[in-house]
Amino acid sequence: MESDAEEAAAAVDPGAGRLKGSPELTVDADMREVAKRAAWSVSSFKDGNGVAALRDDNLDAYWQSDGAEPHLVNIRFQKKVQLQLVALYVDFKLDESYTPSKISIRAGDGFHNLKEIKTVELAKPVGWVHISLSGADPRETFIHTFMLQIAVLSNHLNGRDTHVRQIKIYGPRPSPVPHQPFHFISREFITYSTIR
Repeated sequence: MESDAEEAAAAVDPGAGRLKGSPELTVDADMREVAKRAAWSVSSFKDGNGVAALRDDNLDAYWQSDGAEPHLVNIRFQKKVQLQLVALYVDFKLDESYTPSKISIRAGDGFHNLKEIKTVELAKPVGWVHISLSGADPRETFIHTFMLQIAVLSNHLNGRDTHVRQIKIYGPRPSPVPHQPFHFISREFITYSTIR
């Protein structure tokens, strides 16, 4: 059995490239949680363990699926947003075979054109699992999308249904141009905000 120090230090299992989880949710100061304004839905749930459990900030509550894999969490935004990081709280010690082992992140304008952007494998995770949405190119630090879908493709110990305790989605924090009377964030507005 691993010590707490080893567990906290090993957020990623370097030998297998599988994510393990971190007990604390830590994100950069230049990111903000953006999913409060989104419409959330799930593919299935057991009574009392619905989509609200994913957003209630209570690590003792969880969403439990009730159907065939893949188990889906759909997050739809009213306007196109920039997304940088998905953080999930899962706990193998409590949930065992209900714990996800393989997760796919998909993005698009809607259900009709979702594309897989990331697939991760989890190794008996306990805590927050951080999934970066940045691309292979260092200039691709975030994605622009109307919809994000988190698909649980398989569970540990060949479990059928899944438990996910929390999901947080982060995007870049807008940084306004200094010394401007109005804090525009789009390049077009900033370009025409002053007179030369």
